[in-house]
Amino acid sequence: MARIAEFAQFRPDGEWLIEGWGVEPDIAVDNLPHATFSGQDAQLQTAVSFLANKIATEPPSPLVPRPLPPLGTPGKSADRLR
Repeated sequence: MARIAEFAQFRPDGEWLIEGWGVEPDIAVDNLPHATFSGQDAQLQTAVSFLANKIATEPPSPLVPRPLPPLGTPGKSADRLR
């Protein structure tokens, strides 16, 4: 749905500004009504496939646990609270 303001608004480059346009998707996927009614979700399946492929080709670096910080409030000495 696009909303048009009562008075025309233009961007700095002179293009007509349409409110409610949103963000263009990186991957365009058609979600057909009958498939959606049948419980299928083409957008979700495409996203899962894309991310699975991305993880397979570019695995994330392993997380390295850090030691626990010393007791007290960060940046303050706990001794002064006694």
